[in-house]
Amino acid sequence: MEKTLVILKPSAILRGFAGEVIRRFEQKGLMIIGMKMMTLSDEILAEHYSHLVDKPFFPLLRRSMQLSPVVVMCVKGLEAVEVVRKMTGATKGRKADIGTIRGDLCMSGQHNIVHASDSVENAEIEIRRFFKPEEIFDYKSPLTFMLYADDEI
Repeated sequence: MEKTLVILKPSAILRGFAGEVIRRFEQKGLMIIGMKMMTLSDEILAEHYSHLVDKPFFPLLRRSMQLSPVVVMCVKGLEAVEVVRKMTGATKGRKADIGTIRGDLCMSGQHNIVHASDSVENAEIEIRRFFKPEEIFDYKSPLTFMLYADDEI
């Protein structure tokens, strides 16, 4: 099964949506196998958003990601990267479909509640960036048989 990284951004924390977002992932059947709260340093943000560091809006992005601590999660499930991306919705909350996390909970492109890895390869890199191996608990759920058909796992 795939693993992916999710970050509950300061907009989720400060607006009190952490539980709602986590509930949605769990209700879908995704397993949280790593989770912690942390403050993001300038260095980790420059690494995580290295493709955006030279953009004129990067200082605003950095500032918004440091408004409060964030919750980082490693989430596991069949096709987890794609499933989480569909659940989060379009980057700009006001353009995201109703029923998605961003479509239901935000209007902003910057304060958009959640970060989700965009590929399996990037998920692996991002998980290593935010978690030590001993912080990932890759356990078996007794409910797996209710989440997937035998030929899916």
